[in-house]
Amino acid sequence: MIYFFVRAVITSFGKSYLCIAMKKILFLHGFFASGQCVPAVALREAFQGKAEVLTPDLPMHPQEAVRFIRELCKHEKPDVLAGNSCGSFYAQMIASELSIPALLGNPHFRMTEFLKPRMGAHQYKSPRQNGIQDFVIDEQLISEFAEMQEHQFDGCTPYGKEHIWGIFGEQDTLAHFEPLFLEHYTHSYHFPGAHTPTAEEISTWYVPLIKKMVSRPTPCPLP
Repeated sequence: MIYFFVRAVITSFGKSYLCIAMKKILFLHGFFASGQCVPAVALREAFQGKAEVLTPDLPMHPQEAVRFIRELCKHEKPDVLAGNSCGSFYAQMIASELSIPALLGNPHFRMTEFLKPRMGAHQYKSPRQNGIQDFVIDEQLISEFAEMQEHQFDGCTPYGKEHIWGIFGEQDTLAHFEPLFLEHYTHSYHFPGAHTPTAEEISTWYVPLIKKMVSRPTPCPLP
């Protein structure tokens, strides 16, 4: 099944035309990952020829990452956001702000708790497009995340309550935020996996939920 949205539109001049566009999914990876991580590649493969899947590398610093995602959304106009871990932390805020449906995979809503024990030099676990694999977690980075996470739910809306969904791994040992998620949103799902889903888990559990989201009608702009 190819996820196109087609409808006839009557313009103010009485003329009709067909609006045809392939659905677009924007995937936001986790903190140690990139747009070439296992979940990203699995999503691209699952929707190949059916929907366009964008899997960009995200900036390390949170304010820069949110600006990047916001501008990308305004330019690409994705129909659905999907994220994992830190990417879901970002997706929740952007989805609320821009009224975009989102699937939050194992969202890590307390990134400071994740980063503090990991201060020091690291390498990304999948290749980055710019070739830079080394980075450092320091106090400045942690303070930037602390400021953002303090206000992460400020933009919650009634639309988001129904259109931002969560999916949580039953073997996740890093993020345990389903109760916090349910304080703000309605739809929560489980899969029998860990914090970072495997390709098979993406195909079995994530893809069907994303298909439900992208199959919903989306307005077409007039020419």
